[in-house]
Formats: sequence, C-alpha cells, structure tokens
Amino acid sequence: MIGIVDYGMGNLFSVSKALERLEAPYFISENKEELRNADSLLVPGVGSFRDAMGLLNSSGLTEMIREFAQTGKPVLGICLGMQLLFEESMENGVTKGLGLLAGRVERFPGFTESGESYKVPHMGWNKLRFINPSPLTEDVDEGHVYFVHSYYVKSNDRDVLIAVSEYDVEVPAVVGKGNVLGMQFHPEKSSTPGIQLLSNFTKLAGAGRSV
Repeated sequence: MIGIVDYGMGNLFSVSKALERLEAPYFISENKEELRNADSLLVPGVGSFRDAMGLLNSSGLTEMIREFAQTGKPVLGICLGMQLLFEESMENGVTKGLGLLAGRVERFPGFTESGESYKVPHMGWNKLRFINPSPLTEDVDEGHVYFVHSYYVKSNDRDVLIAVSEYDVEVPAVVGKGNVLGMQFHPEKSSTPGIQLLSNFTKLAGAGRSV
C-alpha cells in the first residue's frame, strides 16, 4: 500500500484521486509509525522549499523518510516533493533537503545567455526527452506533461536523470536512483504520459521493486 505523506503542503486531493482511478491502494497520514509500515511512500508538495523542510523537520518526518528510503522500498516525490529529495535549495536562502539524491535546487534565471527575458514560473505543457532507461518510463511516450515551478534541480550526477525538458535550461523532469524517484511536473494533470508514469510507480510500489 502507498503511504502519502501529509506534512501540510501537498496537493493531496488530486494525487489521491489519480491513485483511485488507477485502483491503487493508498492511505494519507502524518503519523510516522503508520507511514513506516507502507509498501512505498509518496511525497507530494506545493509551495516553498524552506517552509516544507521546516514542517518535515518539526514533525520528525525528515528522518522517517530517510530511514524509509534506506529500506529499499520505493519513494516518489512529486513537484516540490521531488525537489525535497535533493541536497539543498537556494529558495529564500540555502535550505538543506532530504539529501537522498545529489543536486541543488535553483531558480530559473529568467533571461537567456543573450539577455532575452522569459517567463518565470515555468508553467504549462512541455515535452519529455528520455535520458536513462527506467521501469518508470515503460510504455511512456516522449509526450508533453504539465509543469508549474519557478525552481529547478541542477545535478552533476547524470545518472539520476531519467527524463528532461527544456526551458532555456535543461530541466530534470523525471529523476531516480535506486528506489528514490521524482517527477517535477504534475503526473495527475499530465494526460496519458503522466498517468502512465504514475501507473508504473504503483506497479513498482506494489512489487516493492527498485528502479
């Protein structure tokens, strides 16, 4: 069963409805002991990285998620939840993340190398480009998915990149290493590619498989 981590900053409704459509068993909880007993964890998130980490730290959920990841059971972060998987963020000053993946979260510059400006946040549909093979992308076409974010991940570890998009800079869109996975976009709002990615995670989650 998938345990959705409720720490006060996740879009629980849309994610849970998508899991219901996929007939994937889940529960929502802020209780560390309940979540430890899940077959997999889903960490949603919208809003500020610093605020989210503050809530996770104060509730003791930070260490629970880290310990859960060490068991080898799947962990999926969505949107801000994906960013939280990394080492740190520059949003509102440097804030340490969960440190499960190597990389730092930075703001889109808002201007190109030639000095032309572009809109921030990155909002709307953008195309996926696959980088590394993964069971998470099985039967998924390089279609368009729906993004809403002002910050993106920069990582020197190319092995964590499963799929990227382009928004002046290369944007890690799907990431993963071992059992730790993330999607920057909203899969539940991303039509066929997003739902297939989420469906693939539910299969990994049910089987307790690592990517």
